[in-house]
Amino acid sequence: MTTRHTYRVIVRGTFEGLTDGTRARLLGEVDQHGLTEMRFTPEGSLTYDRTLKHFSYRYVVVSDAADGEEMAGALAEDRAGTALKSLGYGHGELRSTVTDMDTMKINRKGR
Repeated sequence: MTTRHTYRVIVRGTFEGLTDGTRARLLGEVDQHGLTEMRFTPEGSLTYDRTLKHFSYRYVVVSDAADGEEMAGALAEDRAGTALKSLGYGHGELRSTVTDMDTMKINRKGR
């Protein structure tokens, strides 16, 4: 039996080649994708602002610990690319930052 770890992954990118229609749709939904709506979910949480330049997706990825953080990042980048494509949002290169929640050390202040 393999050990599974939970990873929090932030996938970042830049919008590219947006049409007038997709820009209008993004701007119409901007309040639903702002900083207060950021969540780590298996489905991904898209955030961006009114400039429509940069965006980020936040994912929870559960995978084999032996595959490591690189695999979790690759899975999240693939999910983000697929989601953006299905929405018709063009983008540049995607890059990810991964945190392994099972190995993260929490420093608590003494009382």
